[in-house]
Amino acid sequence: MKVLPFLSVFSLSLPLLVLVNVIFCLYWLLAKNRRILLSALVLILGYFLIDSFFKFSFKSEEASSKDLKVMSYNTRGFNKYEWSSDKSLGDKIIDFVLNEDPDVVCFQEFSRVRYHQLKHRYKYNYVAPGFYVNKVNQAIYSKYPIVNTGELPFKHTNNIASFADILYKNDTVRVYNLHLESLKVVPDIETISNEESSKLYGRITKSFKKQQDQAKIVQEHRRKVAYKTIVCGDFNNNQYSNVYRTIKGDLQDSFIKKGTGYGRTYNFKYYPVRIDFILASNEFSVTGHKNYDIKLSDHFPVMATFNLRANK
Repeated sequence: MKVLPFLSVFSLSLPLLVLVNVIFCLYWLLAKNRRILLSALVLILGYFLIDSFFKFSFKSEEASSKDLKVMSYNTRGFNKYEWSSDKSLGDKIIDFVLNEDPDVVCFQEFSRVRYHQLKHRYKYNYVAPGFYVNKVNQAIYSKYPIVNTGELPFKHTNNIASFADILYKNDTVRVYNLHLESLKVVPDIETISNEESSKLYGRITKSFKKQQDQAKIVQEHRRKVAYKTIVCGDFNNNQYSNVYRTIKGDLQDSFIKKGTGYGRTYNFKYYPVRIDFILASNEFSVTGHKNYDIKLSDHFPVMATFNLRANK
């Protein structure tokens, strides 16, 4: 069992290993050394075996107005606790969402203060947990009717997961909104390097264990659902982790299907981290994916578009 936490921490370094191999490739190329073949082979195998690190796209596709547009965004409380000196940050987030105009928005680290600012555009919404529960809020806003809502039983944590069943095109779609346990790591390499390694390792592995327990809860909950499913959220772990694989299962990752570049979703200096995801069951055709480079939170918003396949 002791090996598993090590492997979990190791998964965080995979993007760095890819970058190191790119540097070696350039070095061997300039040196005209045959060792470039080894580094190139590693990169080629890595691309096909771990193709979710960087995606090439040779053409852009415009989403149809008939497609379902789904956004996921960890807003860091709309700057409620003033992590930024910009007092207008919360309003800027609202303006951004309204301008992009998704059909469904999943907010992590939501602030109830902002509840009414979106109601004129989104008639249906669900904020979780209840008023008197001491956990971090999240919300699902929808242009389509919400007919059922609920929460998943995350215990001994401030993080939660919720869901809403949404009526769409004479069908019911279950949308999950996840916010898994935080690794509690300051997004700055210098700060991390100055921390005692044993304490850092211990804190991360403890968080990984909670994440894995939460991922299994999501997995088991989703298995009991007959509806077409979309899973959004901040997993606080990357695409190489067992946490991600457990939740993803047979779902489609919108970035892998239609994304471009590194797809980073978290503002970690000098290191492209993708920890926010939009996943969908195979009844949907992924028609688009967009990563935004807008610094209104410590996370970057992501949006995916879907076409609901016709029933056979």
